[in-house]
Amino acid sequence: MVSLMQGRLPINQDVLLMQKGMLVRKVRSKSWKKLRYFRLQDDGMTVWHARQAGGKAKPSFSISDVETVREGHESELLRSLAEEFPLEQGFTIIFHGRRSNLDLVANSVEEAQIWMQGLQHLVDFVTSMDQKERLDQWLSDWFQRGDKNQDGRMSFPEVQRLLHLMNVEMDQEYALQLFQAADTSQSGTLEGEEFVEFYKALTKRPEVQEVFENFSADGQKLTLLEFVDFLREEQKEGERASDLALELIDRYEPSDSGKVRHVLSLDGFLSYLCSKDGDVFNPACLPIYQDMTQPLNHYYINSSHNTYLVGDQLCGQSSVEGYIRALKRGCRCVEVDIWDGPSGEPIVYHGHTLTSRIPFKDVVATVAQYAFQTSDYPVILSLENHCTWEQQQVMALHLTEILGEQLLSTTLDGLLPTQLPSPEELRRKILVKGKKLQTLEEDLEEEEEEEVLESQLEGEQEARPELEAQFESEPQELSPRSKDKKKDKKSKPIMCPSLSALVVYLKAVSFHSFTHSREHYRFYETSSFSETKAKSLIKEAGNAFVQHNAWQLSRVYPSGLRTDSSNYNPQELWNAGCQMVAMNVQTAGLEMDICDGLFRQNGGCGYVLKPDFLRDIQSSFHPERPISPFKAQTLLIQVISGQQLPKEDMTKERSIVDPLVRVEIFGVRPDTTRQETSYVENNGFNPYWGQTLCFRVLVPELALLRFVVNDYNWKTRHDFIGQYTLPWTCMQQGYRHIHLLSKDGTSLHPASIFVHICIREGLEGDES
Repeated sequence: MVSLMQGRLPINQDVLLMQKGMLVRKVRSKSWKKLRYFRLQDDGMTVWHARQAGGKAKPSFSISDVETVREGHESELLRSLAEEFPLEQGFTIIFHGRRSNLDLVANSVEEAQIWMQGLQHLVDFVTSMDQKERLDQWLSDWFQRGDKNQDGRMSFPEVQRLLHLMNVEMDQEYALQLFQAADTSQSGTLEGEEFVEFYKALTKRPEVQEVFENFSADGQKLTLLEFVDFLREEQKEGERASDLALELIDRYEPSDSGKVRHVLSLDGFLSYLCSKDGDVFNPACLPIYQDMTQPLNHYYINSSHNTYLVGDQLCGQSSVEGYIRALKRGCRCVEVDIWDGPSGEPIVYHGHTLTSRIPFKDVVATVAQYAFQTSDYPVILSLENHCTWEQQQVMALHLTEILGEQLLSTTLDGLLPTQLPSPEELRRKILVKGKKLQTLEEDLEEEEEEEVLESQLEGEQEARPELEAQFESEPQELSPRSKDKKKDKKSKPIMCPSLSALVVYLKAVSFHSFTHSREHYRFYETSSFSETKAKSLIKEAGNAFVQHNAWQLSRVYPSGLRTDSSNYNPQELWNAGCQMVAMNVQTAGLEMDICDGLFRQNGGCGYVLKPDFLRDIQSSFHPERPISPFKAQTLLIQVISGQQLPKEDMTKERSIVDPLVRVEIFGVRPDTTRQETSYVENNGFNPYWGQTLCFRVLVPELALLRFVVNDYNWKTRHDFIGQYTLPWTCMQQGYRHIHLLSKDGTSLHPASIFVHICIREGLEGDES
């Protein structure tokens, strides 16, 4: 079939050569390096591979799976094989989500360039696609899958097979009727646009037509006033409904005459409902919309645990890729476990385990490169320092030299602050969190004394010797307080002063009790808690924990028993105002869905402002026993229908899913609940439920909603199909589509569920 995308595809010389195919070496490890024949299919959207040219080919990846393409020297694996293969001939394909990178080595630099440039060219094109183009590409992918003999046409038996792949259980006679109606050329097969017409007949939306006709006087169009009524009454758009109606008609009405007359056709209405404007997630919450000028401790901070691990905690691989992925997904606090390494160079790994090791300087260089690609707001390096005095000096040197101006090494104005600075003030800065020899006050006093000396030295030495002289100086003595403790013992301090000096606003201290912290600690001192300790504190002294987190930062990390890199539910810790709830971001699942759901808002910048009752040091809020004056709300969700739900296992051609929808609420304990619809038998393509679920929520400011679609299976307690999680405060009312994500957090376009959402003030109504 001539691709549905053909004519719009940006064909260039690189793409044409990729379509001819090329022999490249696929590299999985130092010992697994095999030649494979890679070829871009004629649709320009999928890459297949075989053991040799002309061999049996199978799909490798779709262009829409690819996030970016990197040069060979950026790959740890290819760098380790630099003596065997020239780095200029290597390149790495990076996929969305948690799919492993694909390292390839071409036979020449020219061939590597063809694939790198050609792939990036197509990726850029896919990224810029509009809604119709994305649907065309999705259909093109399905056509490729269903056209078993690859002759560019689809016979009725192939269509029947495709319907099963697409989760459609349909009467054979009815399917044949649709097939024949679409076969306008009467060739007995479907090609190109005929297949599109067949798909349109399959995807008619009677439930959307019913909503449309409820507001349309003639059933053919919505006039401007009718559309304004719909936006005001159903979508709860309020005063802005009139202006919004004009904007939406201009944006989604396909016919020019409709735009001129300010009317909306059924096609335009459906386009609006399937768009970002018709999404359950409020578009107003997508950009940075919160106040970013409050102290750092007033925000939830997207945080990663053992960031260097891309597998489990005992034997998993340590890789700078862990840092790249965490930073690119919006993490603003990453963890670095540093130990003494060979040749005087510190290394990063999970101590006393079999996890692999990476040089500390490589981690720092990676952070420098990727820290601000997703967000301009500050990155926190949480250092777990296990090094000797000498290798700490090397750590300090690497941090200072590699990070340069990005590293925050003194207070913003050189003065003693009275509160933590804001994310806005710390834009594009990297902060070190770790142990410190003395207080910030003592640091600043010393800096004043050194200013005179520094001005004398200025210009006498070049920058590098000056730095080295600083880091190679004799071990400094401890502060007077510590000196008293040590009496006259002359021993090196456990921590090197040059590294200690780089810890400014985030001094790590041990937690004893909330009273002890209040009496002895300062606002720039921060404590870490295991999940077990934090959860017990919430139960024993929830309100004290809330007040503590209103003036000091807390970091919570997963239990050491989670050797499989599993996660805890962060919601319980957020309820107490804990800011840095560190997650094993390499592990997909419910807990990461909740984490991604919270940080989806505010531009995905990694900082979310806590509710006001968690920012008040006199707060009376207790996360375990929330009482008024919180504005309780009732939520009514009518789960109407589903669209193009995928199978979990695409290899099971004959099976069709039996979908059900489960709505889960996570928040304070009394609000945490779930309800589900009944299942629809044998229909993943356009299932209809039409069921209403009712929830009562005491503290909506802390609630998150997770919509899950499962394949009913009484043996396995259901199989996962897709999900979408969002904060209650970012939810739009009215008729909305929820666009589903995979277990890995990547888009399952065009899979969605269609719902109607209504929020009422107070606790009312009976549970359905």
